Amino acid sequence: MMKEVETEKKIEAFIKRHGMIEKGDVVVTGVSGGADSVCLLFVLFALQKKMGFQILVCHVNHGLRGAAADRDEEYVKKLCRHLNVPCRIFHKNVELIAGKWKQSLEEAGRAVRREAFETVCQENGGTKIATAHHRDDNAETVLLNLARGTGLKGLCGIHPVRGKWIRPLLALSRQQIEEYLDRKKISWQEDATNGEDDYTRNRIRHNVIPVLEEQINSCSVQHIDELSRQAQEIWEYLEYGTEQAWERCVTVKSDPEEITGAKATPALEIAALSFRQEMPAVRKQLLRKCLAFVKGGEKDIAAVNIADLMLLFDRQTGRRLDLPGEIRAERTGNGVRLGKRILETVSRTPEETLLNIPGVTQIPGTDLRIICSFVEGADISRAKEMPQKSYTKWLDYDIIKYTVSVRTRQSGDYFVMDTEGNRQKLKSYFVNEKIPRSERDKMLLIADGHHIIWIPGRRMSRAYQIGSGTKRVLEIKILDERKTEDKENVRDNQGADPGGES
Repeated sequence: MMKEVETEKKIEAFIKRHGMIEKGDVVVTGVSGGADSVCLLFVLFALQKKMGFQILVCHVNHGLRGAAADRDEEYVKKLCRHLNVPCRIFHKNVELIAGKWKQSLEEAGRAVRREAFETVCQENGGTKIATAHHRDDNAETVLLNLARGTGLKGLCGIHPVRGKWIRPLLALSRQQIEEYLDRKKISWQEDATNGEDDYTRNRIRHNVIPVLEEQINSCSVQHIDELSRQAQEIWEYLEYGTEQAWERCVTVKSDPEEITGAKATPALEIAALSFRQEMPAVRKQLLRKCLAFVKGGEKDIAAVNIADLMLLFDRQTGRRLDLPGEIRAERTGNGVRLGKRILETVSRTPEETLLNIPGVTQIPGTDLRIICSFVEGADISRAKEMPQKSYTKWLDYDIIKYTVSVRTRQSGDYFVMDTEGNRQKLKSYFVNEKIPRSERDKMLLIADGHHIIWIPGRRMSRAYQIGSGTKRVLEIKILDERKTEDKENVRDNQGADPGGES
């Protein structure tokens, strides 16, 4: 009996060291009927009164092994009746699900179990989910990651705690688990598929680990497990450093929605000067974090993508790099900008919409409205007091040669930059103001033919400014229906810094 108590105390200490279970927790426990999960159930049952938590059992019948799976289910029910523990059973056709989602049976089974455990949590007030991963599972995971090609994160193996997911048995080996059950005279169900080599993990379990333990070092599994714990500590430190570097180096850019009123996509800029001051390991992890932020996840981000992105910091301004997930990286004057390469055509500002003067013009595909009206008895000083980023502008209507439109840029666009009438090409203005190419095609412009009257949020052409000789003053006001419930309030933030005089 002493050995069993020692095992339970060892797991209790492991639970407390990692803060897995607190008093009052409701622990959803996955029990398949195999040795590992049965051991988990009995250990948690032995500790629940002492530590003040409750157990709920969840069992998933995958529908893969016919009568054998049904026997496992009945065995789990019997155990739960014996221990007087609530039990929830799920029946899933994993083979059908795997085919539907084009997954392996392993992947589909894992996804089905996670969904079942989460369901029990949501419906029964569960606060933790306990799975029966042990030290050998962790060693297999590390070896599998190494064989497939991994970085430091892969060496971390299975974490004891991930949010509400906990793994109390990581303190034990498979042999210790079976010894515990044998001493307590507790039986378990054997899954015949565990003896087959159809699954990659089984091949490592049957062919790799035995060679390591028998021919290299009998403590191989223990040493691999210890390495993963060290890697986890280093990884946590690296993640902390990466978070700090994000604050120093990364600026989340105003997305296209702020510039065009169209569908938003994430974008950011990494400052080159600050980035180069970070340690190499932090730089790489920061780039991965930035790519995942823009892409929406880390899937398909490879080491070669990080290496290529790193090289972009040493390239000249304007150089581009296309990356997985329709991401485009561009070298800017300040560093590297990351954003989506392809935008939905339905969400872009239309090329040209004529403004109703006077009247209201709704910009198709956006939440923007432009109100044009004539100002009677206009006070010229008021126009001069309008701030640079104001989204209301007054202009001399009689100077307009063509119809006034709102559109995106066109070849040949220009504006007048001073009172002497000197012109500047719109393209040159964008370059000088370091506006990324990916934003230029989406920026909203108020135009008179190829003469740009106003770049909202940035500057206005000098040619249209009102003066003592102005007879008719046209007011143009841009409103965003998302930004305010008062539809007459001026849209006051399109997200771009002012680039010159307004």
